[in-house]
Amino acid sequence: MGQQCPQSSNTVKSLCSSHTDKFGSDLFTDIQHPQCSKTLLTLEQVAELGSTEHPECPKDSEDHFLETYPHMEGHGHHLHLSSCHECLEMENSTITSVKHASAENIPDLPNENSVRLNSGDKTLDEHEGFSGGGLNFDGKPPNVLVYTGGSQERFNTIFQVLSECINMENNIIYSLQPQEALNDPWLENTRLLVLAEEDTLTPQLQTRFLTFLSMGGRVLGLASKLCPAGLGLKDKGSQSGQVRRLSFTREDSTEVEFSVLASGKVYVRDTQGGGQVELWGELREDLSDERGMAIVRVTHGKDGGEAVLCQVHLEIAPHKLTFDDFDELKASNSLRIEVLTEILVSLGLSCEFGQTPDSSPVHLLAISEKAKANLLKCLRTHADQKGLILLSKSSLKIMSCAELQDGPWLTDGQLALVTDSSEAQSCQFSMETYRKNLKTKFLGHTLLYADIVTSTMDLLQGIILHIPKEVGLIAIAARQTQGKGRGRNTWLSPPGCAMFTLKVQVELTSRLGRRISFLQHLAALAVVEAVCSLPGYEDIDLRVKWPNDIYYSNLMKLGGVLVTSTVIGSTFHLLIGCGVNVTNSNPTICINDLIQHYNIQHNCSLQQLSCAQLIARTVSWLEDFISRFQQEGPDAILPTYYKRWLHSGTRVHLWSEDGLEAEVVGLDHNGFLQVYSKEHGVVSVEPDGNSFDMLKNLVITKHH
Repeated sequence: MGQQCPQSSNTVKSLCSSHTDKFGSDLFTDIQHPQCSKTLLTLEQVAELGSTEHPECPKDSEDHFLETYPHMEGHGHHLHLSSCHECLEMENSTITSVKHASAENIPDLPNENSVRLNSGDKTLDEHEGFSGGGLNFDGKPPNVLVYTGGSQERFNTIFQVLSECINMENNIIYSLQPQEALNDPWLENTRLLVLAEEDTLTPQLQTRFLTFLSMGGRVLGLASKLCPAGLGLKDKGSQSGQVRRLSFTREDSTEVEFSVLASGKVYVRDTQGGGQVELWGELREDLSDERGMAIVRVTHGKDGGEAVLCQVHLEIAPHKLTFDDFDELKASNSLRIEVLTEILVSLGLSCEFGQTPDSSPVHLLAISEKAKANLLKCLRTHADQKGLILLSKSSLKIMSCAELQDGPWLTDGQLALVTDSSEAQSCQFSMETYRKNLKTKFLGHTLLYADIVTSTMDLLQGIILHIPKEVGLIAIAARQTQGKGRGRNTWLSPPGCAMFTLKVQVELTSRLGRRISFLQHLAALAVVEAVCSLPGYEDIDLRVKWPNDIYYSNLMKLGGVLVTSTVIGSTFHLLIGCGVNVTNSNPTICINDLIQHYNIQHNCSLQQLSCAQLIARTVSWLEDFISRFQQEGPDAILPTYYKRWLHSGTRVHLWSEDGLEAEVVGLDHNGFLQVYSKEHGVVSVEPDGNSFDMLKNLVITKHH
C-alpha cells in the first residue's frame, strides 16, 4: 500500500458550526482536497438568422390547474430546459417509467446542457449579482459531435485523430447521423461540431449547420463543403488526393511548412460579402508561386460563432495512405498533429494529454468492525479456493495488505480486495467524515472503496444477488475511467466528482415495488436534500430535473442517477449509480463553485463540502425517502420533490419541436411527467427516445 497521507491543514470552519441538521451531521468536516495574428480578410457581416419566441400559455387556463397543483403558483414564466451529455437514468427493462429508442436508432449521443432564453429574458451575464465568481456560465457540455454523412469508416478515422489530440477525460466524441442532425435537439448542447462529410451537403443540412454557427457554435471543417457567407469553393480536382506543401501561420505569428494531403478544393472570397475571415493556411502550387486558401477561420455574428475550415486532410494519418506518400507525410506527421491540436485549442477544447490509469486496489471498509466482518464472511462464502470472487467484467481477489505488498499476485482482469486496509491510507476519501455524516439503519454501512476503477457499477454487478439486504453495501471511487451514462453514453468522472453505486432491495408487492420507477426520483432528490438541508445552505440553487438529473438552477447539470434492476422471485435487486460534481470545477461546474459564489454574493462563509460528506448525507436521505414512500406512498415525497424541482411552469412540446405546446404540472403516481394543454387536459407523458433532452419531443403515454 502507499504511504499514509498527512491530514489536510485546509480545514474550513462554517459560520453555522453550532447547528446540526435533521441527521445530526457534523459541519466541522475536513475538506480533502485567440487572440492571434493571422491574415485578416474583412468582409461584410453575415445576415443574422431570426429567432422565434415561444408562445405564451393561455392565461385563462391558469386557475384550472393551480387549484389542483398548488405548487405551481408563482411559476407562470417560461423555463427553457435542457439536459447534459451525461443524463443518467434507468436502463433495465423492469424500469418502465422512462423509455428509450434502441441503440440502432439512437447511437451514443449527448444530452443538452444549456438554457434557451426568450428574446425578453436576461442573458446569463445580465442576471443580477452574477459577476463570474469562477463559475462556468457558458453552459456547454463536453460533447464533440462528428458528422460524416453516415460513413462509419470516416467517423473511425476522425475519432482516432481527435482522441490523440484532445483530453478524453474532459471531452466525449459522438457520431451525428444525418437524420439526427436535422431533427434532434443537439444545437445547444455541443461544444464542437466536426464536419467531415464525403458528399455534398443538402440545403437543409447546410442551413442547420449554419444555424448552429449563428447561435455561437464552434465548427471544425475537415474537407467539408460547408461555406458560410463570405466564402466559396474553387475546384482543384487535379490536386485531390495529392501531397502538397502547406504553409500555416501559428498562434505566435510564426509560420511552419509541411506536407499534407490536399482535398482537391481551395477557398475563395465570395464577392457578395459575408462574415469575417482570417487566412491561416495556404497550399503551394507545384510550378508557380500561386497559393490557394486551404485553412480559414470564420467568425460569425455577435454570439461568438466561430469555424475553422480546412481543405487539407489533417485527419488522415500516413499509415492510411500508399507507400509512395508515406515517407513524405510521415516526416510531417508531428507538425500535422501540432497544427490540428492548435486549431482545436483555438476552438475551445482542452488538449492536454493524459493516460488512462490502471484500476487501483479495492479496500473493504465499514462503519463498524461487526459490519465489516459480516460482509467479509459473505464474500468468502462466494469466493473460490483461490480467494477469487467473479464479477461481471472482472474478479476480486481477497488478500491482506502484506500479501498485496509482497505481490504480484494478480493477473489481467483481477482486482485486489484488501480486507485489512487502514482508513487513513487514502488521501481522496475520509472514512471519518463519511461515518460522522451517515445516519442510516443499514444502507451504506459497508464499503468497497477504490481510488481508481472502471466504474463503481462494475464492482457490484455480479455479486448483488449474494449480498444480504442488511449488509448495506456501497461501492465508492475517487475516479472512474469508464463511467456509465444513459444507454451507451459515457459519464465523465474526474477527481472531485462523488461517484458511488448503492445496493437496494425492494419487494415487488410493496408501495415502492409497485411504482419502482419512483426510485430514480428519490435518489436524485436525496442528492439535492443532502446539500440544501444543511443549515445555511437552504438557498443554494441546486435543483432536480426530471427524471434523474441534478442541476444548478435551470442552467447546468451537476450530476445524475442511473438505476438498474434484477428481479429474483418477489424482490427487486437494484443498483443505484450516482455521479455528482462536488469539488471539480471542470469540465462544467460543481457544488463547491455554487457555495463559493453564494458566499461572495451574501458575504458569508459557508463551508465547502467533501465527496465523503455528500455521499453519506445522500444515502441517509435516500433511506429516509424510501421508508416514507413505503409507509405513505408518493404523496409523502411529492411536496418536497416539487419544492426542489425546476419544472413548475415549464412549457414543453408534444411529439416534436413544433408540436402542441403544454405546461408541466407535476408527476403522476407512477412517476411519469404530467402536462396540461387545452386540447388534452392533464395527461402523462414520456420521452420519445431522443438522447439529447428528456424534456423535448414528449409523447403521451399509452395506458392498456
